[in-house]
Amino acid sequence: MGSVMQHNILYLIACIQQELLPTLHLESKEPHNPIVVHQVPLPWICLGAGNYAAVFAHPDFPEQVVKVYAPGRPGITDEVEVYRRLGHHPAFSECYASGANFLVLKRLHGITLYDCLHSGVLILPQVILDIDEALDYARSRGLFPHDVHGRNVMMSSGRGLVVDISDFLHQSPCLAWQDLKLAYRWIYRPIFWHLCLRVPYILLDGVRAGYRLFVYFSRS
Repeated sequence: MGSVMQHNILYLIACIQQELLPTLHLESKEPHNPIVVHQVPLPWICLGAGNYAAVFAHPDFPEQVVKVYAPGRPGITDEVEVYRRLGHHPAFSECYASGANFLVLKRLHGITLYDCLHSGVLILPQVILDIDEALDYARSRGLFPHDVHGRNVMMSSGRGLVVDISDFLHQSPCLAWQDLKLAYRWIYRPIFWHLCLRVPYILLDGVRAGYRLFVYFSRS
């Protein structure tokens, strides 16, 4: 990391500690649903929320994001280790710094496959190939791709990115990405590809909940 980058990261960390964290209010209501973001201080904006943490951006730092873990949610130490093992790869973010409950990450620009379905944006085959290659790379670094689904992968300029690697130390079997690829091949390409259908979020959330139940009962 160059000296200019180091200076920017140190300044960003100061902004996190002095502006973001003191008034930020996160709540984890259910372990299998995204956390709830109640309050975000200006000029910070919330880019999204997962089951463990939420991601925030500051207009003065367009190339970095801050991932803040909700109170009581574990995993930040594991996530730092995953980024250490991944090193530099174009399909993954990088971790520049970490605190007790936050990470400073390289910002990845694009649209999640989940939002592609909602907006009717075509998901190109190259995206699937890129993500496959990225997951193979992760395995070569001693990691175990886990919980790779439509909200955790992204398309950027026609290429695939993996935006959430927080569970890549979990060694339990996970077929989420394989199931998504099957759905892409047998449902998305024959139907959605040609019709450019837009799927309401309420339906996408219902499919997500149904899939979770299917996995629980069929593979437990």
